[in-house]
Amino acid sequence: MREEPVPLDRYAPDEAPEVRQVLELLEIAWERGRNTLAPAPVSAAQLRVMYIIERDPGINLRTLGRHLDAAAPSVSRLCDRLQAAGFVGRTPRPDDRREMLLELTEAGAAHLRDVRRRREQALYQAMQRMTPAAREALTTGLSAFCEAAEEPFLPAESPRRQETV
Repeated sequence: MREEPVPLDRYAPDEAPEVRQVLELLEIAWERGRNTLAPAPVSAAQLRVMYIIERDPGINLRTLGRHLDAAAPSVSRLCDRLQAAGFVGRTPRPDDRREMLLELTEAGAAHLRDVRRRREQALYQAMQRMTPAAREALTTGLSAFCEAAEEPFLPAESPRRQETV
């Protein structure tokens, strides 16, 4: 049986540094990855909006706001900027013209393809500088991380660990 995740406030003092170290390494990797890319014409928040719209074409502002956990005015401003950049189009819903549906324009889809291509190149170059053993360890660790991330988050009042039988 698998162990239950431990809430951060319940880590033993000797376990917490490992968690902090992983978070710091992820932040460093993220910053270095961002710095290898050319300056983007959109912010990280706008890019996130574009990814959501790409996954769910025709999404409305209210649903987009729930995905972002953001207030309607903020979501609307993000979409205003993306529309002004030519990356997002808005069309009224046929049966309720007050509701706006969002879709990526061809320029928006092309921008996401370019972002992915540049990220893949940067990732490939970084991984080529790693030893085969380090690449294998990274793959193993990220696979385990992704599997563990699918587990539900435990609130702070949950027990420290589930006993294994």
